[in-house]
Amino acid sequence: MSDVYEYLKPALPMDHTRQSRATDLVQEVADAGWAPKKILDLGCGTGSSIDFFKKVFPASEWVGVDIEFSPEVSQRTRKDATFVTFDGINIPFDEGSFDLVFSNQSFEHVRHPEALLKEVQRVLSPTGLLIGQTSHLEPYHSYSYWSFTVWGWKRICQDAGIEIVKFRPGIDGLTLTERSYKGRPDTYTKWFATESPYNTAIEENAVKEGKSRAVINFRKLMMCGQFAFTGRKMV
Repeated sequence: MSDVYEYLKPALPMDHTRQSRATDLVQEVADAGWAPKKILDLGCGTGSSIDFFKKVFPASEWVGVDIEFSPEVSQRTRKDATFVTFDGINIPFDEGSFDLVFSNQSFEHVRHPEALLKEVQRVLSPTGLLIGQTSHLEPYHSYSYWSFTVWGWKRICQDAGIEIVKFRPGIDGLTLTERSYKGRPDTYTKWFATESPYNTAIEENAVKEGKSRAVINFRKLMMCGQFAFTGRKMV
């Protein structure tokens, strides 16, 4: 496991160990003063990210892209943004078109993730960012194909020309599995927004052992149900 830690170490944050979501990573770059001119929500579904981005980056142009048919697309009712349909691989925009590609819990549903990541790399501007979130130890849901390890995700992004510069752990995998097993009761919804039970236990044990924040993040990532990430185009 030490070799996995060393491979991931450059992307393990030292600032905090809090459970996070993709929108938290977007907020981090916004707070640092970075603002994209054009945003692509890859796997936009219903278009639920529109309001978030209007608040965080009010001057940015938002474009959503998704396949023609999915449970989430079928529920879309919004008419206040641009939505584009694609084949699941070929993003219908020119090279370097977007400063931010955002993908929230979509890649586990992508049939050919490595091919799509190469397309993400192509449409990113030279200083653009890929910010998103995907599944690790998450049970099957909504036609999901994959559950990625953080090691595997960094590897396939790297192969596509995208450097992962930050990982943050999401809800822990055991709580997420228990939620699924029990039929997704409303009582479990809170664990997406606040530290979930096993993330709390991991943190408490690691603090007692005097472990660094990087190690705590690593341990949470090894047991996470979902993880968030920030990547940039390799030059």
